[in-house]
Amino acid sequence: MTKDYRLAVQLVGVVKRYADINAVDHVNLGVKEGEIFGLLGPNGSGKSTLLKMILALVKPDVGSASVLGINAEENPVAIKAQTGYVPEVPRLYEFLTGIEYLDFTADLYGVSTTEKRERINEYLEALELEGREDDMISAYSLGMKQKIALISALVHKPKLLLLDEPLGGLDPRSARIIKDLLRELASEGTTTIMSTHILEIAQAMCDRVAIMYRGKLLATGNMKELREKARLPGSNLEEIFLSLTGTSDIKDVVEALMK
Repeated sequence: MTKDYRLAVQLVGVVKRYADINAVDHVNLGVKEGEIFGLLGPNGSGKSTLLKMILALVKPDVGSASVLGINAEENPVAIKAQTGYVPEVPRLYEFLTGIEYLDFTADLYGVSTTEKRERINEYLEALELEGREDDMISAYSLGMKQKIALISALVHKPKLLLLDEPLGGLDPRSARIIKDLLRELASEGTTTIMSTHILEIAQAMCDRVAIMYRGKLLATGNMKELREKARLPGSNLEEIFLSLTGTSDIKDVVEALMK
């Protein structure tokens, strides 16, 4: 793969094994600066492991990762400092209040006191958490915890966002705010890589998507390119996904369940 200085993320031949399972199997991937990039695949396809490799939380057994022009193996801390990450199941410090957790996170990233307060207040208001910021996180609903996780990932204005099912648990208004915000951030050069099971969201939000299956990268591209790859002109992303992963036998499965 030719190196491009405009790539925010470049993975070359990365492999990650757990015992005899190839969680990620010789993946080559380039994600451009300012791109909203979707990772699609069934459970166990390697999406979350790939995100963790990009964040340098997981070291590949084979291959290399360059993130924001930084070698992930040589300087993982520098990557983390410029990245916002929301895992599929955020693990928050539930013995803290919402505002305590956000203050703590912003301090870790070195956000100044003035900027920290202004940004946190703006996010709390936008996501309708005003008045609840002094409550213990343990008392929050799933959606409220997701909002706190998203704010903590955004508060330091990262150059790269890694989001694993970012809209899970959010009400429609908050989900729309996050979707529109990601698009605005992209226009300013922030790169977002998001893993999602909701294909309609991926088709609507992402500039390009990668389809993973059993650790392998089956296809990457925009809708036009994916339709050509699947030989399905006029198809939607769900039809492309089912065709490329060989999981299109939905009718047979449903009929078997109805017996």
